[in-house]
Amino acid sequence: MSIIRKAINEKPFIRFLLVGGLNTLVGLSITYVLLHICNFSYWGATITGNSTGAIFSYVMNRTFTFKSRASMPRSILRFAFVILCCYFLSFYLGLLLANRMEAIWSNHIGTIVKDAAVVISTGIYTITNYFGQKLIVFRETENQYDAEA
Repeated sequence: MSIIRKAINEKPFIRFLLVGGLNTLVGLSITYVLLHICNFSYWGATITGNSTGAIFSYVMNRTFTFKSRASMPRSILRFAFVILCCYFLSFYLGLLLANRMEAIWSNHIGTIVKDAAVVISTGIYTITNYFGQKLIVFRETENQYDAEA
């Protein structure tokens, strides 16, 4: 068995990173299409992209990453709570940062500032989401993996 396959099979953290990478790709792709092609607002594009990514993330983390047996209604509610908290925190901070950047530089780079805000916000979102899922959503199932992680 290859080293990569062994790591994926034995390390839930590696699986979480893989799902997170795919989730980020799904969410960012949708966000940028909506932002630039469909002319959605920043908030509309990011909430739609991240909502789609969140559904993908829940299904994959429940079945693939953590192999969770936790109550689905309870874990969905916790997941939604964590996602909403992460979303509003990270994207508010991203927009705040974008506004600060725009104040420092000229207004003619507004699109670049919005793009930078999306990327920075996505990084904040990914980090806060990991800890939220690990400590709140899937904590009942993660303990069985502590020795492996």
